[in-house]
Amino acid sequence: MSHKHEVINRPFSDVHVTGRSVVATLLHDPTVEGLDVALYMDGSASMEPEYGPRGVLAKLGGVRNTVEPQMRWMLEYLASKDRNGVLRVAYWATGDGTQLEQVGDLTGPQGKDYKFPGPKYYGKGTVMLPVLRDFVAYVKQESSTGLKRGLAVVITDSQLHDAADIQAYSGQVAKEIAAGRLPRLNFVLVGVGDKIDEEQMEAICHASYPGVGHLWCHRVADRMEEMADLVAVLVDETMTVAAGGTIYDDRGNVLKVYEGRLPAVLEFEVPVGTQGFALEVAGQRYPQPLPQEDDDHDDEADARLPFVAQVQRAGGHGKHGH
Repeated sequence: MSHKHEVINRPFSDVHVTGRSVVATLLHDPTVEGLDVALYMDGSASMEPEYGPRGVLAKLGGVRNTVEPQMRWMLEYLASKDRNGVLRVAYWATGDGTQLEQVGDLTGPQGKDYKFPGPKYYGKGTVMLPVLRDFVAYVKQESSTGLKRGLAVVITDSQLHDAADIQAYSGQVAKEIAAGRLPRLNFVLVGVGDKIDEEQMEAICHASYPGVGHLWCHRVADRMEEMADLVAVLVDETMTVAAGGTIYDDRGNVLKVYEGRLPAVLEFEVPVGTQGFALEVAGQRYPQPLPQEDDDHDDEADARLPFVAQVQRAGGHGKHGH
């Protein structure tokens, strides 16, 4: 009789075996699993003309809010990457330049017509360290609810007043990540306009940390209207598996190492008698049992049950029936 046991475990969508050759298709980039995204928009005084007038003056027309449509597009796009579709959104560099004004937790659909008139109190400086502290505290809080990776998008139109503090704090964050006390974090920094200090941004973003690599990436947009497109490009680049991945068999032997970006379709050979394999990406392993080429032998199918059970305990799901 035919006796079939098949489990397709995330992040795989399909696994085929022909002899010793395996072809495994990825459902999605596994590092995006559990991703939490936050968006921090510059609220310093130099941004006031971009937001335009408020209240009665806003209704007179003539001067439009160039930030609002960009914020809406970014919010909708970033929400599609987020694990629960809800973004933490805040204005930063408000008040004396060190404060944050929380806009709220917003979904993509909310973002389509949400009003972004600017902060209540435009800032007198551009101090970014509070953004990093806020995001790290948020990540620690959300780690208990399923957050596995964090991404903060930070927009500014000014020279930063605390670049040295940002670099020092980034080094501390990298050590926490390398030690396993924080999940993997990335920061996307987009500068807008001609008041940006690109050398300063490069110094922050080019820093590489042991066991972590780069935390930051950046681009500069000439105009506010280019901001959302740049953010989308940077986020897509950041969310690829830059460090590649490694395939192991069920005995822990390395079968294949992928340098650079992980392809959507993984092809590799397995030793005779292999019951399953695991893909390791960014320090996390994803086990996957091998479907059998010929499932007519009950004893062979039953021999694979321990590995199937292991995958199911790890959160695998799919078809499993007789």
